[in-house]
Amino acid sequence: MPLDVTSSIALPHPTRQRQARAVAVWLFGMCAMLLVMVSLGGATRLTGSGLSIMEWKPLMGALPPLSGAEWQRLYRLYQQIPQYALVNQGFGLEGFKRIFWVEWTHRLWGRLIGLAFLAPLVWFALRGAISRRLAWRLGLLFLLGGLQGAIGWFMVASGFAADSTAVSPYRLVVHLFMALTLYAAIFWTALTLWHEGAAPAPAGPRIRGLRALITGTCCAVALTVVAGGFVAGLHAGLTYNSFPLMDGSLVPAGFAQLQPFVRNLTENVATVQFDHRLLATVTALLASATLVVGLLGGAAGRLRTALLALGLAVLGQYVLGVATLLWVVPVALGTAHQAMAVLVLTAALAAMHAAGRSQAAAPIANARIFAPHE
Repeated sequence: MPLDVTSSIALPHPTRQRQARAVAVWLFGMCAMLLVMVSLGGATRLTGSGLSIMEWKPLMGALPPLSGAEWQRLYRLYQQIPQYALVNQGFGLEGFKRIFWVEWTHRLWGRLIGLAFLAPLVWFALRGAISRRLAWRLGLLFLLGGLQGAIGWFMVASGFAADSTAVSPYRLVVHLFMALTLYAAIFWTALTLWHEGAAPAPAGPRIRGLRALITGTCCAVALTVVAGGFVAGLHAGLTYNSFPLMDGSLVPAGFAQLQPFVRNLTENVATVQFDHRLLATVTALLASATLVVGLLGGAAGRLRTALLALGLAVLGQYVLGVATLLWVVPVALGTAHQAMAVLVLTAALAAMHAAGRSQAAAPIANARIFAPHE
């Protein structure tokens, strides 16, 4: 069944729309918090801080060390892992505190996101401002957010292995992709609520072609993010710091040196960085084509705005990525590059939503958003 936002319900339309927009504002706020979370995650990785806390205490871990003895205990725990012996040996308690606070802030922000999601959800549900079906859907997203915390610890634990000084690239990619999936689901729901009751976009051949281009761009963005996760996990940005060639070659030496070949896609530094460059270029070309087709086709209103935002975001991300590579991944640029990936995804989703998939294909189909008496 299609998303029913125009059926007869108890509340008058102005009240229903105000409630819809109130819920949407809350969800947009959650997206902003998730953007900060992804940025903090990038800073944590780039500063090597992620392994500084060797305990997972979902509740008590919200409190920082409150005594010198507790600081010493945590420091002794950190001294037991390879990262300390091979990377940070001798940096002292003050050096440990510097990386500890980065990771602690990252984890604390995750806890705050959980509270900022759960409390308003309960409040809106109790007031009858959202339907039971949507409340359950948002509740599922909350549980997935909790699962994301467990995935984060699963990722961190991989860095405690006897032969490791960093987390598993595979687990890092899962953690990043899960974060962006949650972001996309919340952002899409917020957009749908904000535009509740709007007429569906026309479905002529021109709009169908534009939708296909936008969809292709979204898929390219997703693949580029995954490739970027492996670049981050393998620290591949610290090599081949030239552009557009890689050590003087379009395709670097050693591109396919691992057997079987599929291992190169996730374990070979040369291949992983080449793939990320290639996918980023494909994304930029697709976004440019989407923008040109949309503008020449007379895109107006929020669709035009979204297409312009998409074009600018992709261009900015491409330039930022090249700068990050050429300057050998400084923390500030690397963090900005990861945050900008979220903004590219945001623009792509906004463009897809504005292109107006028909009501029958809406992402929260088969659920009336506001039906307090159902």
